[in-house]
Amino acid sequence: MAFAYAGHNVVLEIQATITSTPEKPSKGPKWKGVLVAYIVLVAICYFPVAISGYWEYGNRVSDNVMISLEKPVWLIAAANVFVVVHVTGIYQVYAMPVFDMIETLLVQKMNFKPTFMLRFITRNLYDAFTMMFGICVPFFGGLLGFFGGFAFAPTTYFIPCVCWLIIHKPKIGSLSWIINWVCNHIITKHVIRFNV
Repeated sequence: MAFAYAGHNVVLEIQATITSTPEKPSKGPKWKGVLVAYIVLVAICYFPVAISGYWEYGNRVSDNVMISLEKPVWLIAAANVFVVVHVTGIYQVYAMPVFDMIETLLVQKMNFKPTFMLRFITRNLYDAFTMMFGICVPFFGGLLGFFGGFAFAPTTYFIPCVCWLIIHKPKIGSLSWIINWVCNHIITKHVIRFNV
């Protein structure tokens, strides 16, 4: 379940849009946002739902949790509406760098004029392509867990430990150095084992 939650990848995109100056760096508001997002959203919302769901259904839950539920019908319908709203909003955040790259390529390399119509057509074509890809791949839920595991683990476990080692440069063989490398080794083995 943790591999399915990859909201932390959006933090970089959000941080890039926050204005930052040497006098007022963006890391203060970003840190507050991260605390609220992870403590409020993940700890208070996701963990109880994940624990109670696993307690009730165990391994019988399909890729689409809504298929595993049978009643009440109104709750399933409301949950599906919330999923559509959530996916629509988060897709825009994830797709924004791709939109920007495509539009930059068309304007700079292919000499298109940067108009509203160019933006409208390219974004809708990209949306249609990703939608068709998602529909045509029958095992998309399994792929999401697989790629989510590979995206979740490095950005959450490996990179922070390695960055800490590079920045702080602890003495080789010290307790903090050993703990960081042991954690990285254990996590690497588990991520590879669970994803394969």
